[in-house]
Amino acid sequence: MAEEKVVLLTQKAYDKLKEELTWREGQYRDEITERIASARAEGDLSENGGYQAAREEQGKNEGRINELTVKLRNAQILRPPAAGTVGNGSVVTLEIAGREMVYVLGAREIAVATDYDVVSPESPIGAAIMGAHTGDEVSYKAPNGREITVAIKDAHPLA
Repeated sequence: MAEEKVVLLTQKAYDKLKEELTWREGQYRDEITERIASARAEGDLSENGGYQAAREEQGKNEGRINELTVKLRNAQILRPPAAGTVGNGSVVTLEIAGREMVYVLGAREIAVATDYDVVSPESPIGAAIMGAHTGDEVSYKAPNGREITVAIKDAHPLA
């Protein structure tokens, strides 16, 4: 069995994923079961598109339930660093090539709890800005081999 990776989440992201899991295990699962039963009552299942679609949706739902269960089991609520320091759970304003952009640094699962784009700490830019402070300039090598300089304009914890 593969080792399961710790998933760093904000409390808000954890709560939203937990809410989705509850919905999928309860109300949504029941709706799919009702659609399957209704389609089954129509007769010949081999040519019943509604039955096939409901069964496919059931499979997708069960897969997502398994995915959420693993993520929540391996979740660790992160404590974002203090204002001015870039780390997991920071909202970071960056200036790249004269353009300002705002991101959250962290796992993509955090995206359920924010309107910001999320940058992984394992990505080239994420690794470069991790641990930097407001006012710092850092650089990283883009996948195309180009060296890119990034100015940290602001960093504060995701609320």
